[in-house]
Amino acid sequence: MEGPLLQTWPGSAYPLGATFDGNGTNFALFSEGATKVELCLFGTRGKETRIPLTDVDAFVWHAYVPNVLPGQRYGYRVYGDDDPANGKRFNPHKLLLDPYAKAVDGQVQWNQSVFGYNFGDPDSRNDEDSAASMMKGVVINPFFDWSGDRLPKTPYAETVIYEAHVRGLTKLHPEIPEEMRGTYSALAHPVVIDHLKRLGVTAIELMPVHQFINDSTLQDKGLSNYWGYNTVAFFAPQNTYASTGQGGEQVQEFKGMVRALHAAGIEVILDVVYNHTAEGNHLGPMLSMRGIDNEAYYRLEDDDKRYYTDYTGTGNSMNVRHPHTLQLIMDSLRYWVLEMHVDGFRFDLASTLAREFYDVDRLSTFFELVQQDPVVSQVKLIAEPWDIGPGGYQVGNFPPQWTEWNGKYRDTVRDFWRGEPQALAEFASRLTGSADLYEHSGRRPVASINFVTAHDGFTLRDLVSYNEKHNAANGEDNNDGESHNRSSNYGVEGPTDDPAVNALRSRQQRNFLATLLLSQGVPMIAHGDELGRTQGGNNNGYAQDNEITWVAWDSVDQSLVEFTAALTRLRHSHPSFRRSRFFNGRPVRREEGQPIPDIVWLRPDGSQMQPEDWDSGFGRAVGVFLNGDGIRERDRRGQPISDLHFILLFNAGDEPVDFSLPDNEFSPHWDVLVDTGSGQISTGIAEPGAIVPVDAKAMVVLGEHRDAVSEPDHSVAASLTVMTGAIEVSPAPKPELGS
Repeated sequence: MEGPLLQTWPGSAYPLGATFDGNGTNFALFSEGATKVELCLFGTRGKETRIPLTDVDAFVWHAYVPNVLPGQRYGYRVYGDDDPANGKRFNPHKLLLDPYAKAVDGQVQWNQSVFGYNFGDPDSRNDEDSAASMMKGVVINPFFDWSGDRLPKTPYAETVIYEAHVRGLTKLHPEIPEEMRGTYSALAHPVVIDHLKRLGVTAIELMPVHQFINDSTLQDKGLSNYWGYNTVAFFAPQNTYASTGQGGEQVQEFKGMVRALHAAGIEVILDVVYNHTAEGNHLGPMLSMRGIDNEAYYRLEDDDKRYYTDYTGTGNSMNVRHPHTLQLIMDSLRYWVLEMHVDGFRFDLASTLAREFYDVDRLSTFFELVQQDPVVSQVKLIAEPWDIGPGGYQVGNFPPQWTEWNGKYRDTVRDFWRGEPQALAEFASRLTGSADLYEHSGRRPVASINFVTAHDGFTLRDLVSYNEKHNAANGEDNNDGESHNRSSNYGVEGPTDDPAVNALRSRQQRNFLATLLLSQGVPMIAHGDELGRTQGGNNNGYAQDNEITWVAWDSVDQSLVEFTAALTRLRHSHPSFRRSRFFNGRPVRREEGQPIPDIVWLRPDGSQMQPEDWDSGFGRAVGVFLNGDGIRERDRRGQPISDLHFILLFNAGDEPVDFSLPDNEFSPHWDVLVDTGSGQISTGIAEPGAIVPVDAKAMVVLGEHRDAVSEPDHSVAASLTVMTGAIEVSPAPKPELGS
C-alpha cells in the first residue's frame, strides 16, 4: 500500500545501490528493459511508501531521498514487458531485492507470492504481492573506525590457508559465550584466534558469507542451505551470522571480525559465488535480478529464452558477457576489498566466469577486467578451476595472476597413501609444486593451492574411516555426493574398537597432513581436520546445519593438533618447503664438496632414481633430497637464501621398507625430525649410508644436522615431545639407526 510521497532530488546514477552521505541516501538501480521503477521504503511495522524514480541515465534509475537514514529497509518494483519467451519477466507485484544492497533484513517466506508464475503452470503469470514475504535491503552506515588496521599481505609462499565455516567452526565451542556462537563475533573471539595462531594459519578462507537463500525444498525436508552457495546479494554479509542484529549491524560486526583477525596477522579470504544466483531456473522464485533485468543478468538459451543456460548445476548462470553484470561482479569485489578490508577471494566454479560465449576462455573480459583493476588485481585470487559445462575442468589453465585449487594434487596424494598403483612421476610432480600444470604459463609453485580435503567431500578422519558415503540424512536416498572418494576404511566401515585399525587410521591422518604441509605450493587445511573431526561418513554436508557438520570441540584429538602445529612451524622455519621457484634438477655449487642438484629422487637403496625407475615395481616407496643451497632466492636485503638440506622418505606400501641414506656428499649427519609411523621422534644422529626403517604406510623426514646452530623448537621433533605416549598402540621396537 502506498504511503505519502516523499521529497526526492534527482541524485546520481553512480554509485549503484543505496549510499548514505550523512544527510540522506542516494538510490540507483540498473534496468535496461524497464519502463518504470518504484523505490519502496518500509516502516518498522511494514508500511510501504513507493517513490517513482523518474531520472534515468544510461539505463540507471536514480533518486536522492533526504533524511533517509541507516537502518531504512527498502526494495524495488520494476515495470516492463512480461514476455518470458523473449527473456523478459517484469512484474511490479513482486518486491525485488537490490543487487547492490549492502545489508539484508529478514528471510524469504516461501509461498506462492514470491514466484512469478502459478504453481503447476510455468508459463502463467502470478500477480500476488510478495512484499510481506520478501527480505528487504537495508541502508547502512558506511563509517567504521579502521584506525590501526594493517592488512597482513602475507606472501603466497608463506601462506597457510584454513578453510572454515563461520557457523560450523564456532557453534559448539564451549569457551565462546552461547549467544555469540556461530557468528562473525565468534570468529573474532580470542580462543578461535589463538587456535589459528597456534596452528600457524596465516589466512582463513570463509565459506560463503554473501547473503544467501535457504531453499524451500530443503526447508520442507527439515534441512537448510548450510554451506551457503546460493547467493542473492553480492554486497551484503549473511545476516544470520550476526549476533548484533540485521539492520546494518551485521556490516559493523563483520568489519570488527576482520580487524581482529588482521591484528593477529591473519588474512581473510572469502569464498564467493558469482557464477549463479539463488533464483534458479525458470521454475525458481522472483527475488531480485530476474525481475530487474532478466536478459542482462542471466545466460538464456538462444532458441527459447524462457530457459536458462546452466553451467553450474544450480539452474542458472550469470551472463558475464553483459557489461552491467561484469560491473556488478567487479564493484562487489572492490567493495569487499576497500570497504570490508578482505584480503582475497576464492571463486566458486570459476570456469563459468570465463564463459563469455560458450567455451572457457582465459582471455575473457572478466579476466581482463581483473588484470587491469588496481584494487582487485592486488589481492589473493584463487580459482576453483572447474564447472559442470563442456570443457569445464580447467586445472592449470587460468591466467598467470591466479592461483588454483589443485584437484589433481588431492586425487594423487589420496591415491598414493591408500596404495593405489600409479606412476610415481605424478606423485613427484604434485609434491614439488605441479610444474606440469603451472610453469608453462609463467606461474610458480604458489599457483597450486594444495589440499587433501575441503568442505565438499569427506573430512580427513572420514577419509581413512569409510569406503562409502553415508548421506542418508540428506534425504536423497544416499544418491547425492561423490561416490568415488579415493578413501579407505582399512578393514572396518566407520568407528571401531580395533586398536590396529585405529592406529593405522591415525597414521594415515598424519601422513596426509605431513605431505600437505611439506609440499611445494600453498597448503589448505579444512577446518577441524587437525582436531580429528568426523561427519559420520557424510561427504556432502551442504544441508546439515547441525552436529553432523559442526566442529565438536569436546572430542579433540590433541596429539593431532600438536602434530599439525609442529609441521606448520617446520614449514615456516625452512624455506626449503615453500620455495617460490620450481626445481630444475641442475647442480648447485656448495662451498664444500661437489655440486649436487637442487632436488634428487632416491631409491630405497639410497641410489638415485633413473628414468626407467619411475614406472618400476617399487612405486609405493620413494625418497627425495631437497638441497637447501638450491633455493635460488634472495632475502629483502638481496642476500642469497640458504637452508638445511632435507630428505623425505615415503612408504605407501603394506610392509615396512628399510631406506639407505645417501652418501656423504649430501650431508655428513642427519636428524630424524618426523616419523608418522610411530608419532614418536628419535633425536639421534644418522650417518650417511645408515638404514632408516620406515613403517608400512608411513613417512620420515630427516634434516641436516648442524652443531653450530642452536635453534630451540626449530624442528617438529621438539614440538612433538608432548605426544610421546599418546599414540593408540605402542610401536614395535625399531632397529637402531645406522644398523
